[in-house]
Amino acid sequence: MALALVLLAAIGCGGGGTQTLTVFADASLTGTFGSLGKTFEAAHPGVAVRFDFGGSGALARRIVRGAPTDLFAAAGTAAMRESGAPSPRVFARDSLQIAVPKGNPAHVTNLKDLTAPGVRVALCAESAPCGAGARTALAAAGVTVTPVGPDRNGPDQNGGERDGAKALAKVRLGEADAALVYRTDIRAAGAADGALEAVDLAGTAGAVEDYLIATVPGTERLALTREFVDLVLSNEGRKVLAAAGFTPVTG
Repeated sequence: MALALVLLAAIGCGGGGTQTLTVFADASLTGTFGSLGKTFEAAHPGVAVRFDFGGSGALARRIVRGAPTDLFAAAGTAAMRESGAPSPRVFARDSLQIAVPKGNPAHVTNLKDLTAPGVRVALCAESAPCGAGARTALAAAGVTVTPVGPDRNGPDQNGGERDGAKALAKVRLGEADAALVYRTDIRAAGAADGALEAVDLAGTAGAVEDYLIATVPGTERLALTREFVDLVLSNEGRKVLAAAGFTPVTG
């Protein structure tokens, strides 16, 4: 009887049971990492990948406070630096684009066109990656934009929409002539239906955001974190990222 209790306790503590790989990742990676997580689990019987998606800055602060996690995938170098995770790898980039209605009736072709009389612009809140990136790019171009009023369901204290989807909704509904968001935001919003068009900002300072991934110090699943990073950097990982609108990076 005593032996049986010991064996049950061992199983309950994970002996011979499922291992859990915990990954903190920026909310913009929800679709891509969710897909890669299923691929990883299929190749690693007995391993469950648990994701915690959110803003990169907030996730970094949780890591600093000791939240248990094994791997961190962040949008932007600042959040990764704040987390203290060493030796991060850049695995993808996202680039800002200007989303406009089909036909681009306001004739927006660059950032300066956003200041033309009568042009209504939707921006993300500064707390969102698309908001921080947009303001960096606008400042670098010497352009000042007053965004249309934010949606009542969650703007932050700095103004702007909660995320790229909300900003793009303004364009779809005719409440804005343009939205400055990331390419992946436009892809996720279903630009393929023809309702939206994208204007590239090639060469614009601040228009590109690096995505980095790193093992969190103290993890007991070091081998698994390395294998997950390998998956993200693999050809399969690159295909999943590219399908979402990211520019994959390896090396």
